[in-house]
Amino acid sequence: MAESSKQGGRLQALAWVSADELKRELQRRVNCIVEDADYSIEDTDEAMHYLNALKDLKLRATPPPEYLCPLSHQLMKDPVVLASGRTYDRPFIERWFKIGNRTCPETKEVLSNLDLVPNLLMREHISLWCKEHGIELPDKDQGIITEADRDHFNSLLQILSSNDDVPEKIKAAKQVRMLTKQFPSLRAFFEEDSIAVTKLLDPLMSGNVNDHPKLQEDLITTVMNISLHDANKKLVATNPVVIPLLVESLTAGTLETRSNSAAALCTLSLLESNKCIIMKAGALEPLVKLLDEGPLLAMKDAAAAIYSLSLVKENRAIAVFEGAIKVIMKKITDRILIDKMLVLLAMLSSYDKAIEQMIKLDAVSCLLSIIKEDTSDNSKEHCIAILHTLCYNDRTRLQEMSRDESVKGTIANLALNGTTRAKRKAKEIVERIDKYFSGAQTS
Repeated sequence: MAESSKQGGRLQALAWVSADELKRELQRRVNCIVEDADYSIEDTDEAMHYLNALKDLKLRATPPPEYLCPLSHQLMKDPVVLASGRTYDRPFIERWFKIGNRTCPETKEVLSNLDLVPNLLMREHISLWCKEHGIELPDKDQGIITEADRDHFNSLLQILSSNDDVPEKIKAAKQVRMLTKQFPSLRAFFEEDSIAVTKLLDPLMSGNVNDHPKLQEDLITTVMNISLHDANKKLVATNPVVIPLLVESLTAGTLETRSNSAAALCTLSLLESNKCIIMKAGALEPLVKLLDEGPLLAMKDAAAAIYSLSLVKENRAIAVFEGAIKVIMKKITDRILIDKMLVLLAMLSSYDKAIEQMIKLDAVSCLLSIIKEDTSDNSKEHCIAILHTLCYNDRTRLQEMSRDESVKGTIANLALNGTTRAKRKAKEIVERIDKYFSGAQTS
């Protein structure tokens, strides 16, 4: 009785372990038994525990009723939606229509059409449920987009580009956003259809985008989704409507719209030829503004986009002109996204005007204070690299560092205990300070 109770408790404890984990543990125990001639009874008991847990998991793996086809009462492999709004497994509802039926099997209503719309969200839920329970869903490959899926997706784009019903457009935009996020294969649809991007964004060109902020948010987020597909990057950026709409959306719409516009521009700018298109559209000014005003996630997206665009040396001057240095220094002073801000500052410091602005904003004392704090090695590396640039471009900054060094020894300490790169930069600054003052004393 006690042993039975103990086993039951053990099975209950294993109830929350996934099938894959149970199989791995079972395999390990079985290997011990097979490979060790002197295996113990405990080894066999452990193996039985995991085997029973797998059996129990299999017995408990009863699908939710909505995952079962009402006609076959089996787990749906290719769920489709009828005009009645009910979902069925494609082969079984096709068989229903093939024998002459024109009604919904459940509601009994006569259907206005016999279209079968792929229920991709239901398919995804079923796939996840099967994975969690260690069940293989046969026949239907979740990664393959069928012709029916493409037809459905194209119908959504048609609604966006030709339907005057705004609620229908909003509904279609939401579906397109969800589908391009959950099914990466659908992103290639835009590569195959040269006007698909124009269809997608038609609602934003034919009216005031501020009238329907949620519609704008869904469509801009879809642009971000499809831009993740490498083959789409040139296609999307060279479409004459896309970049201007993304730049406009950096300042208009919901915070998520603004953040996702920045993320889309960052992704598109990974292709070198797109950087020029984005810069000509005036993207840096609203990106700097978003970096200044946005919430944390929007700041991250804006910073990433500015960094990517500033990889082109000529663009650094524009970023500085648009006020990037002042915003970055403010974030660093407030200890917001320090690592990311320092990376940006280090890149922009190669431009002379950036150094002038940094000096006016008391960058030296700010950067030294970060090194003194318990910050990351990356932060210290970027700080000392920027200080190195400052002291080589302005002798007064060298004097400022020297005064701090004589009291606190911040740079000398980094020269001893920093990373390899930080040590090298710190040693060069210390040597420059020593050389400067030894020369001053001689004279």
